[in-house]
Amino acid sequence: MSLDVFAIILLGAALHATWNAVVKGGADKLLTTCMIASVASLIALTTVPFLEPPARGSWPFIGASVVFQVLYFALIASTYRVADMSQTYPIMRGTAPLLVATVSVLLLSEALSAFAWLGIAIISLGILSMAAVPSAGSRKGVVLALINAGVIAGYTLIDGVGVRKSSAPAAYTLWIFLLTGIPLCAWALATQRGVFIEYVRRHWHLGVVGGFGTLASYGLALWAMTAAPIATVSALRETSILFGVVICAWVLKEHLTRARLLAACIIAGGAMVLRLG
Repeated sequence: MSLDVFAIILLGAALHATWNAVVKGGADKLLTTCMIASVASLIALTTVPFLEPPARGSWPFIGASVVFQVLYFALIASTYRVADMSQTYPIMRGTAPLLVATVSVLLLSEALSAFAWLGIAIISLGILSMAAVPSAGSRKGVVLALINAGVIAGYTLIDGVGVRKSSAPAAYTLWIFLLTGIPLCAWALATQRGVFIEYVRRHWHLGVVGGFGTLASYGLALWAMTAAPIATVSALRETSILFGVVICAWVLKEHLTRARLLAACIIAGGAMVLRLG
């Protein structure tokens, strides 16, 4: 993996942790999620007319990804409503690489080096160790996080194949976000029109930060998947927990223990090993 690809994946990881923190810090987690998805959809809408559309063979993957993305956003809101981000974010992001690596090797016939496997294992161990530290997270939050890990693995694998078939990574990403925001915005307007409009009016700046963050984060990851193995990109992207730990402690004021700091160091070490692969 080249240094450029490595750096881009880390940037995407930082953006991912940022927009998740926006959801967690929002007064209404579900409306914040719908607002972020709607803003991302608007950004995509203003851009796609100027890009060549994805290749025809990638559209079934776009459709499948949209279904997974809508479910993912809904689960994000539900999880952060009942549990701490510092507990559930590591579970969501830590379990997914193991699932992606297993499926990509068994079904997609991707070959990973020994260093890549070791890096994946260390990163996953560090994140799951962080999740094991007791916190205020409820059992329901942990269950939702585990379910969402499966959803994350699902859309990662779908898009890892789809973006390669698209011949247009940017357009592929934008179409996913354009189509994902439509049902979420429609639901909010249909069920809580007045409340949602007022919520957006008061918190639009958070919607802009979150919308740009989620779109750019995933766009960078999909681009990276055209230049490196899907499993490797997926695992390295999970270093977003490092950024998430800092945000949870400094911005969300969640308690950060020595055990969590140690787990973060394990993740960083895994990232370096993965870089060598």
